[in-house]
Amino acid sequence: MTDRAVAMVTAAAGAGIGAAIARRLASDGFDVVVTDIHERRGQELARELSEAHGGEFLYLPLDVTDTDGVQRQVAEVVDRKGSIDVLVNNAGWSKIEPVAEMSIETWQRCLDVDLTGTFACMRYVLPHMIERGRGSIVNISSIAAYETSREHGAAYSAAKAGVLALTRVAAAENGQFGVRVNAITPGLIYNDFLRKIYPDEFFDGYAQDRSLVGRVGRPEDVASLVSFLASDEAGYITGEVYGISGGVYPHG
Repeated sequence: MTDRAVAMVTAAAGAGIGAAIARRLASDGFDVVVTDIHERRGQELARELSEAHGGEFLYLPLDVTDTDGVQRQVAEVVDRKGSIDVLVNNAGWSKIEPVAEMSIETWQRCLDVDLTGTFACMRYVLPHMIERGRGSIVNISSIAAYETSREHGAAYSAAKAGVLALTRVAAAENGQFGVRVNAITPGLIYNDFLRKIYPDEFFDGYAQDRSLVGRVGRPEDVASLVSFLASDEAGYITGEVYGISGGVYPHG
């Protein structure tokens, strides 16, 4: 058990958004549970947080497409930590193929990770939050949910749009129980993994020609917004979608 509020973050290992969120929430005083399919990196981050903040920060292996595994790991977090006060659904996957050429496997994998994985985590965390009468869920979507563009691929765009609808309905269903559900739509938040997905020309001139603040996003930018939405300062905010794209795709 822990005296601190508990935050569970999916896809929290590595050098991207998830790890930045885990570090920020730990700095905010949360007892962060690092979950990721990458065991070595997840364990390394958990050790880093333990050394930096004291106490035992837990790593649990998690493949969000394994719904039985999600259920088991949520139950383990509740058993070992006593609660899940904040859930951040950050797991994502993409492979860009035109609709006319896309394999069924690409389509299904993208929906399984980005949309169904988000649903599964919410499905098994929500009953615990409802029982305790409080909680905050932050879903990481993407500006791909809005853009008319070939840059992100139809499967990823469709899945991330689905995350926004899921967010709004879950907020409507669970506000009465003290549970808030919001989403964030990042634009280009740079990490080296994106080089495996997008061609070099996607990045060329992005900061100069598209970003209104003259730079690309950093994982810490998203982590700061998650920090706010997870906090009591955002207590009157639910069912909302917050863009964070350097003005590339502002929306109302």
